[in-house]
Amino acid sequence: MIDGAFLGLVLGLGLLAVWWSAWETDETVARRGRIGAMLDSLRDDLVTVGLGSVPAAAVPALCAGLGLVVATALWAMSGAVVPAVTIGLVSAVLPVLLLRSAARRRATALREVWPEAVDHINSAIRAGLSLPEALVQLGRKGPEVLRPAFVDFSRDYQASGDFAASLDRLKVRLADPVGDRIVEALRITRDVGGTDLGALLRTLAAFLREDARTRAELEARQSWTVNAARMALAAPWLVLALMSTRPQAAQAYDTPAGFVMILVGAVVSLIAYRVMLLIARLPQDERVLR
Repeated sequence: MIDGAFLGLVLGLGLLAVWWSAWETDETVARRGRIGAMLDSLRDDLVTVGLGSVPAAAVPALCAGLGLVVATALWAMSGAVVPAVTIGLVSAVLPVLLLRSAARRRATALREVWPEAVDHINSAIRAGLSLPEALVQLGRKGPEVLRPAFVDFSRDYQASGDFAASLDRLKVRLADPVGDRIVEALRITRDVGGTDLGALLRTLAAFLREDARTRAELEARQSWTVNAARMALAAPWLVLALMSTRPQAAQAYDTPAGFVMILVGAVVSLIAYRVMLLIARLPQDERVLR
């Protein structure tokens, strides 16, 4: 009976999704705007971690596939629907969390090397190189983490000779707010000319170093607290996942009372996670110069 109800629930959700996609309203358009913003964020994260060739829509598909596989595996082992579905839903968010964690680490690494890159550009310009040549040489002598993007910029510029278009493609490859600001500053300097580029670059490098130092101090001070909070949040769900591998323990949660307990735990965990993020959040740079 429970197995048939589970399969009927999955089939019903699929038919509801097909029916719902056939209707378009103002809410649908607004929701597509939100979905588009989420996909843009995922696309930036993929580019940041070096997976720019992977479409952003593949991440939600991977989440859904992972959740379905985990739920099916636990259901096959225990025969309990409620714990299997719950752990499947929790597992479905893991790819997004891992992607964003990797993207944050990559952004931190970029934030630490941008001052060095700006110094390289300034030194090249003082040595008599043009602005495009100064950017090209970053592909050979710049920070290791930035070299691939500037090697591609060099190829683009040599093939097309269009500095503005090559800068646009460079911003796409970097997918970094600091890189956006540097690129736009260089574009304006190239377009309007001026003799203050050296002073601008020195000021920018000093600002980036101070920002990176301040952020590193704050993140070091709060890292222990944030990591402990994350472990405390994940521990109950890990215990539930381990218990779900044993049919006798899983059946205890496959009841109305067990469903209510899991639901209340999920709501409390979600609220606690959001509060933790709100307390530990540092101001983040936004990509406003795409």
